[in-house]
Amino acid sequence: MAIAIANRPISDWLGDEAELLLNAAPRVSKERLHLPNTHVVDRFSLTDRNPQVLRSIQQMYGSGRLANTGYLSILPVDQGIEHSAAHSFAPNPDYFDSEAIVELAVEAGCNAVCSTLGVLGSVARKWAHRIPFMVKVNHNQLLTAPNVHEQILFASVDQAWDMGAVAIGATIYFGSDDCNRELQQIAALFEHAHDRGLATVLWCYLRNPIFKQPEADYHLSADLTGQAVHLGVTIGADIIKQKLPANNGGYPAVAKALGQSFGMTDDRIYSELSSDNPVDLCRYQVLNCYSGRIGLINSGGASGSDDMHEAIRTAVINKRAGGSGLIMGRKAFQKPRQEGVDLIHAVQDVYLSPEVSIA
Repeated sequence: MAIAIANRPISDWLGDEAELLLNAAPRVSKERLHLPNTHVVDRFSLTDRNPQVLRSIQQMYGSGRLANTGYLSILPVDQGIEHSAAHSFAPNPDYFDSEAIVELAVEAGCNAVCSTLGVLGSVARKWAHRIPFMVKVNHNQLLTAPNVHEQILFASVDQAWDMGAVAIGATIYFGSDDCNRELQQIAALFEHAHDRGLATVLWCYLRNPIFKQPEADYHLSADLTGQAVHLGVTIGADIIKQKLPANNGGYPAVAKALGQSFGMTDDRIYSELSSDNPVDLCRYQVLNCYSGRIGLINSGGASGSDDMHEAIRTAVINKRAGGSGLIMGRKAFQKPRQEGVDLIHAVQDVYLSPEVSIA
């Protein structure tokens, strides 16, 4: 029986990649992984997280259309800072209004809404008890000329806790000149968040000009993003956000560009632990999340001309790889409200569909 998502068979949405993605056989068996399930929060009972943190994690996993499935659908709208309000909201000026952001997340049945201190704080008394809040605490403000990639704090753990949030989110630009400061700062911040009972979500992004080479952008390589993910779980992230990998071989490519050794890797990453199949590349990210003990959510990416196809494709890859969901913003909020809701529902339907199985 054909799998229907948004009133079309999923094979239609995936097009020429349908066979590749729906019949992928990853080199790392799913038997090696801790996979999403209805009791996913019980894993944290083995950790050093206190009961308040477990309750916060459960509030996210237990909300929205994907409640208690082990999967997450999160609406992130922090781009007003990262990408400027003009660039983010001019396509749909309704979202200059902070409440519209939360309303979209609620109407779409998201597990949580993630945004800035200002956005969530402006409507917290009305909405914080209706949908889990995640406060993004650091940003790259992009008014320094020339622009620099540096994440600085805009909010504190205590401010997030006071407004009724259940989680904080933060970004580290791994590979950047500022990486060491960000890594130490966010590690301390996550410790404080756990002390206050808040869950922690880390954007594990890569930033270094040498990672982008003429033949490929290795900011999206499975090996480099996999190591960023592994660093993220090491400092206590409860959920990892990472871009979907698009290639592999970042370590040797960067070493070649430098004309000297770079980092440390192993050829078995490429020959035994992954392949060119997108599901395999994403599974390597999951493997780096302590074999799936910590959930991996992939980002939806920028809005474009074929968003429904791209969103469904990303969801299929993430789910088949053993990931824990999607955190998708611009594809949804840069459209009229109903189109955004329909897009998020289509992604959620991938995770609700028993026919889209873990490979």
